[in-house]
Amino acid sequence: MSSKLEKIIFHKWETAKFGSVYLIYCIWFLLAAIAVVSEMSRGLTGIDNYLIFEGVFKHVVQEKYLFSYYPDEYVSFNNYGPAFSLVIAPFALLPTYIGCFLWAMANAAALFIALKMLPVEEKQKIILYWIIVIEMMTSIHSVQFNPMFTAFFIFTFVFTLRGKDWIATLFIALGILTKLYGVAGLAFFFFSKNKFQFIISLLVWLTIIIAAPILYSSYDYIVQSYEDWYYQIIRRNQQNIDNSRTAGMQDISVPGMIRRIFKYYGPIDFPIIAIAGILFGIPLLKNQNQEQPYFKLNYLALVLISVVIFSSAAESPTFVIAVTGAALWFITQQQPISTAVKAILWLLFLLTILSPTDIIPPYIRINFILAYSLKALPCFIIWCWIVISCWKIHLPKIPAK
Repeated sequence: MSSKLEKIIFHKWETAKFGSVYLIYCIWFLLAAIAVVSEMSRGLTGIDNYLIFEGVFKHVVQEKYLFSYYPDEYVSFNNYGPAFSLVIAPFALLPTYIGCFLWAMANAAALFIALKMLPVEEKQKIILYWIIVIEMMTSIHSVQFNPMFTAFFIFTFVFTLRGKDWIATLFIALGILTKLYGVAGLAFFFFSKNKFQFIISLLVWLTIIIAAPILYSSYDYIVQSYEDWYYQIIRRNQQNIDNSRTAGMQDISVPGMIRRIFKYYGPIDFPIIAIAGILFGIPLLKNQNQEQPYFKLNYLALVLISVVIFSSAAESPTFVIAVTGAALWFITQQQPISTAVKAILWLLFLLTILSPTDIIPPYIRINFILAYSLKALPCFIIWCWIVISCWKIHLPKIPAK
């Protein structure tokens, strides 16, 4: 990397002008619009994911089994439960292409607003936008829910810090009942100033969101659909693991790397997640840690990375969640930026952010990055960095004898 480029990227945060702010704002929404329009230009095959989402609402209204194959409506399968119909309803009620475009832009806007609300300086937010924008566009190309889902975590984090637990827990409930691993947002419980209110409000929101689809469906159907969703999640998890045998598009995760590199397909997910959970959770139990300047931001980063790199459902469009966490890790690093941090950032761009693009030769992308789930590797390195930092910095010191 040239010294001039290095100076621009790493050493001019303090000179960021308002023009730079407006530039990234425009680029953010322009790229999102380009991504969704390019997919819509391919016809219905280009927006198959949106047709699945739209179908969740329509099938709940019609009281159809949510997880059947509907070849007349879309190509793939649905993995979302009945609560997702609440999220997609305002778009599903519109003509398909209009709803799809607005859905994509709503996803881009949700993540944009969430990043804007973070308690960091404006120049740091600009860095966040620049790091995340390509991965956001990748997710929008798949007309995915992941940018909005990322925003759910950030909204939970921000509103918890602001003492607005009733709003914060709304997004936890939505996260749990739409993508299940939104349960990781419960980590922010430790940052709540009123933990009793946090628990009560979460239970209230879970009840409301579980029951709300009954208004446009029926009680028996919704209860059965939640049970069906549970079994669908189990089936889908096994399918994702089996997918690793043929280097498929799912299981781009740490367990997936182990499966694909070492050709081992035994029961490794639970031990890995259990160990990660212990390493993740113990520093949260120390109240004094929560007053450290960057401790809370680091834990937001850790949550965002964890829900992706330890999930068999992780695929390329999902990584907007993890890359957002990686970007948060980057802006918390001390100035001047160390060589190690720069190297990891470049690895993040090469293996994670740029790997789905034409910048990476197809042979390398297919035979190395995808074949061995290497898209997850930089995020795992950053996850380890954050965990080690939390343990190293915040564990109590042993008094000298």
